[in-house]
Amino acid sequence: MNEIVTIIPSRLASSRLPDKPLKIINKKEMILHVYEAAVKAGIGEVYVATPDEKIQDVIESANGKVVKTHNDHETGTDRIFEIFEKTLNKEPNFIINLQGDMPNINSEDIKNLANYIMKKNCDIATLASNLKNDQEIDDKNTVKVSTKEKIKKNNFQQALDFFRLNAEKKKNLSYHHIGIYAFTSEALIKYVNLKRSNLELKRNLEQMRALENGMKIDVGFVESIPLSVDTEEDLFQIKKIMEKND
Repeated sequence: MNEIVTIIPSRLASSRLPDKPLKIINKKEMILHVYEAAVKAGIGEVYVATPDEKIQDVIESANGKVVKTHNDHETGTDRIFEIFEKTLNKEPNFIINLQGDMPNINSEDIKNLANYIMKKNCDIATLASNLKNDQEIDDKNTVKVSTKEKIKKNNFQQALDFFRLNAEKKKNLSYHHIGIYAFTSEALIKYVNLKRSNLELKRNLEQMRALENGMKIDVGFVESIPLSVDTEEDLFQIKKIMEKND
């Protein structure tokens, strides 16, 4: 068993963009782009965790690893924990939770995150990039993170808060959060056994549960901003980006 594993939670039931993991980008399903990026990072086994047979079929047809999970999980982290616990017998020391809706995620960024969490400087590690403009700052679909100190390339700093809209935080130490998390095994076990927190529910941000319970999250800087596909407009934009780069 590898010391580290990447698990990609994915499901078809999306309120804003139904069936989005199966949307075709460059003749390939979105979830397959994400899976292949994780495999390319070369940091251990990669699994897709899904309750949906259609997603399972796509990954299996590409000879990938996929596990059919229960369909009643409240969060994506609960879904990855099912694989960590039941399929992997809690053996990996580090677990990467990679969102299945970022088809242009950079494999090197995944690798750098993995290398950092293995130093055990924090409970959870994640990534962020610069906010591009005021429109992004004001967009509630763009999750922001504020940090204790400025982050720059190859540098991680402690996260202070995650938010969607907050006028007072449109300042220096706020960044565009990227939806990928690396956990130590101890942190993942602790996290899933905590009750969902007030700010987690209010802001619809899972990571607030960790912060509200005193868990340390470190944030690393990356140059690229992988587009999280949540709407038809996002899908249109990502198709333009990835077809141009093909």
